[in-house]
Amino acid sequence: MTRAAAIIAIFVVQALCAFFFVSDILSSVLGLRTSPISWEMREALEIGAAIGLVLGVVVGAFMLRRALQERNQAEERLRRASGEFMVLLKERFDEWGLTPSEKDVALFAIKGMSTAEIASLRTTSEGTVKAQTNAIYRKAGVSGRPQLLSLFIDDLMRDDGAVRVAANGGPTAG
Repeated sequence: MTRAAAIIAIFVVQALCAFFFVSDILSSVLGLRTSPISWEMREALEIGAAIGLVLGVVVGAFMLRRALQERNQAEERLRRASGEFMVLLKERFDEWGLTPSEKDVALFAIKGMSTAEIASLRTTSEGTVKAQTNAIYRKAGVSGRPQLLSLFIDDLMRDDGAVRVAANGGPTAG
């Protein structure tokens, strides 16, 4: 049974059980006459409705707990991926021999900032930023920002550890 079907089933059971109790109370309050049923049948219905509500709460709690665990795991994976991306940036920047200024400019460029925005943040001229980005592209062996970003995306998608070997002084990832 899929998760959505389980949630719908729990909702339906709880709605039916709640309807039983509410309709019983409303019929008494409003003075509506209903055909009497045997007390055994009434007890069985009340016990069944109560069990349905309790089971709905218990199963709902388990499903909520599971959903929270899955959310926490997803957040942890995202945190790790974010941390790995920063490690990857540092490794590549060191591998390419970027200066501290070039590292800053490269990071801002990867974040998608324009040359004017980078110049403003670094309190330098756009010409200086253009010269630094050209030096970054030359050192990275790419022709522009899209290819630079593509290098990092490709590295993140790899699962053979080649980037880690290159960063630790081994053969370069290719």
